[in-house]
Amino acid sequence: MGDELIGRAARPEDAGDRTRAEVEAIYRSDSRRVLATLIRLVGDFDLAEEALHDAFTAALTQWPSQGVPAEPRAWLVSTGRFKAVDVLRRRARADALTPELVRRLAEATGAAEDDDVGMEDDTLRLIFTCCHPAIAPDAQVAMTLREVCGLTTEEIAAAFLTRPPTIAQRIVRAKAKIRDADIPYQVPARAELPDRLDAVLHVIYLVFNEGYSASSGASLTRRDLSAEAIRVGRLLADLLPEPEAVGLLALMLLHESRRPARTSEDGELVLLDDQDRSVWNAALIAEGRSRVATALASRRAGPYTLQAAIAALHAEAPSAAATDWGQIAGIYDVLLRIDPSPVVALNRAAAIAMRDGPLAGLVLIDEILARGDLADYQHAHSARADLCRRLGRTAEARAAYTRALALARQEPERRFLARRLKEL
Repeated sequence: MGDELIGRAARPEDAGDRTRAEVEAIYRSDSRRVLATLIRLVGDFDLAEEALHDAFTAALTQWPSQGVPAEPRAWLVSTGRFKAVDVLRRRARADALTPELVRRLAEATGAAEDDDVGMEDDTLRLIFTCCHPAIAPDAQVAMTLREVCGLTTEEIAAAFLTRPPTIAQRIVRAKAKIRDADIPYQVPARAELPDRLDAVLHVIYLVFNEGYSASSGASLTRRDLSAEAIRVGRLLADLLPEPEAVGLLALMLLHESRRPARTSEDGELVLLDDQDRSVWNAALIAEGRSRVATALASRRAGPYTLQAAIAALHAEAPSAAATDWGQIAGIYDVLLRIDPSPVVALNRAAAIAMRDGPLAGLVLIDEILARGDLADYQHAHSARADLCRRLGRTAEARAAYTRALALARQEPERRFLARRLKEL
């Protein structure tokens, strides 16, 4: 039996299967970074995406027999670059500018020496390009999620409650704007960075949120997206250590520290109060708290820094019962003044419910829903349902859970809400 298994493992098709699995893993981990470098080398989004596809196709063909190279990302960039040269050479007869581009691209070096983590990082270049002020805000987000993070148009549409053709049109228009306005593919000059920072922070946080709590699908989280958001957040905080850049990084680190406890072994959702805090990532908590302290010391705390301060208070509490809800509610008071959004108001209401009792929170949530601000927001209805349940108002709790379940698109959350309904 053992010899048979060894023989089977050595068969070419099995070796090819292993290589295919490795190529797929590299695609998941590195394809967007390869794309970012190819965009810099090629100067065109669509051509770079075609070159990326060709490079991975070549890897599937060549690596099973030649072996996986020691530096697969550099190999993919080099292969993609040469594939792009081939495409441009075919176009050269119709475009007088193309031969010069072919020459420059053919002479360009590979990406191995370009893998810096500061101003020269290609992913950071790509984000600032996608978030250029000449591009509409909704298109900035769509472009970043598509080009930097690799989400499909369907996934982006689900995240923003719109139709995939609408997202596709935004991305096409954004690419056309970059091309027609000759938007440079670069990190802005340091003097321009503060004015461009808000859009970039917003997009990075949206990417993290999609990874930390996926908008739809069978899994609660997408670790690859949150890891990429944190990686880019580190780059940005090093590049521009403004309080809000540092605060956003702290917020992401503190949220990420709870990932191991957010789901059970069978993938079911575990609420914060029920999580096993002993499995929270102590190293991420320590770094997050240190970064919060740095951001707060500037005395220019913005929304991300204040949210990070709240997350730090949760991380410091040895148990749910020991959480300092008074201080959390106080920070939400400040946050609501500088960011008077309905979601912040909802989170503040939940904190007040924990500090002053469920009835106090329910009154605030009912006021928010009466204004129509969050009528289609699942978490508003699930929060209301929980407070009604705690108050013994079973019929109202059942109605609110039913509404939340109708709005939920994530399978673990749907199962959790269905269990709550069954318990009632």
